[in-house]
Amino acid sequence: MALLRQALSLSLKAAATETPPLLNNCAGWFTSVRNASKKAGGSSRNTKGRARGKGRGAKRLDGDWVPQGCIIMRQLGLDFLPGLNVGIGRDRTLYAKYHGVVMMTTEKVDPNWDHKIVKRFKGLIQADEGAPIYKTYYHVLTEPQKNNFKLVDQI
Repeated sequence: MALLRQALSLSLKAAATETPPLLNNCAGWFTSVRNASKKAGGSSRNTKGRARGKGRGAKRLDGDWVPQGCIIMRQLGLDFLPGLNVGIGRDRTLYAKYHGVVMMTTEKVDPNWDHKIVKRFKGLIQADEGAPIYKTYYHVLTEPQKNNFKLVDQI
């Protein structure tokens, strides 16, 4: 009888400590997995890089030979003005109208003070009333034509 009591008590203890068969593989169900809610510290949002420069500035300097249509200066404002044989584009690009040599000059300007644009920028143009205004001009000096021809009367 004592053996029977011992066997029953052991089986009851084993039954109390034993996990039911449905919960044998449930340990993974109750563990929580924490996912990151922010990006990693090393990543960046601007992956495109910096934009390329606009390429403004002088393309040909004083004394350079330029062909027709060659760009001499790219500028944002109108810092440099077109002179002899130099054209200006809609983005204020100065270009050569004819073949020749580039020449820069600084000249005294006498603006028309009655013009509406000059009136608007009068404070920027003329700091002192009597002070002269100087602007830089780009010119293209063409080579003189060779005298290879004669008039019909001279022949």
